[in-house]
Amino acid sequence: LPRRVVRIDGRPASSQTALGRHVAAVWLTPQLDRLFLDGASERRRFLDRLVTALHPEHAGDVAAYENALRQRARLLGEGNRDPLWFTALEDTMARHGVALAAARADSVQRLDAAARLGVGPFPRASLAMAGEVDGWLATMAAIDAEDRLRGNLAASRLRDAEAGTTSCGPHRSDLAVRHLDLDLPAAEGSTGQQKAVLVSIALAHARLVALSRSRPPLLLLDEIAAHLDAERRVALFDEVVALGVQSWMTGTDAELFAPLAGRAQILRVADGSIAAV
Repeated sequence: LPRRVVRIDGRPASSQTALGRHVAAVWLTPQLDRLFLDGASERRRFLDRLVTALHPEHAGDVAAYENALRQRARLLGEGNRDPLWFTALEDTMARHGVALAAARADSVQRLDAAARLGVGPFPRASLAMAGEVDGWLATMAAIDAEDRLRGNLAASRLRDAEAGTTSCGPHRSDLAVRHLDLDLPAAEGSTGQQKAVLVSIALAHARLVALSRSRPPLLLLDEIAAHLDAERRVALFDEVVALGVQSWMTGTDAELFAPLAGRAQILRVADGSIAAV
């Protein structure tokens, strides 16, 4: 695959992190409709996009941690027991792992406060991190959490080699979400209720980013209108307009976007071309 290239003002940027300092983007796609039912890894990926919009350096910490995690797993699988290699990799995992966990904790705390307010007919939601490292950060300084993670990784090398997995670290954390209006975990709600919670979180995050960075994020909402009732569609459109965000919404039924008439540019994609409606 070709290497991804990032340019800012026509000049190559050192990384995607640099782009994140200029613009934040959040997207919802139909694939995310199962977010609360799928495994924790899907929720972590979704959360990390939200966190990066508030902490642009977060993407770099995630990449560095996951790279060291993969290298450590490879060495364990090969039967390598060189302590210098493991000490170096586990130090990288501890530093970047605690940094990314701290950024998640800060973002989730702020997002939880925003999501508890709700938006019109969209439900109120609560968010919290669930994981061993997350628990450490709630009770100790980050530097102490780093030391504990280093110690746990070093002590679990043999066990991890036998199990074929790394038993401790922020890669095992999960995002816990509750539908507050129904007082139940988001995963136990109906498909429509889960979608409403997801949209509510995305809108709360957009408000939070706009306040934190003094400019709203980009919102990419794929097939968003088809899964909402008329009241929630209007509420979504009104909130997007009120936020002043640049939002791209896609759909196959133009009538669903009728409430946006006069407030948005409508484009039709057909036969390989794009035309204004």
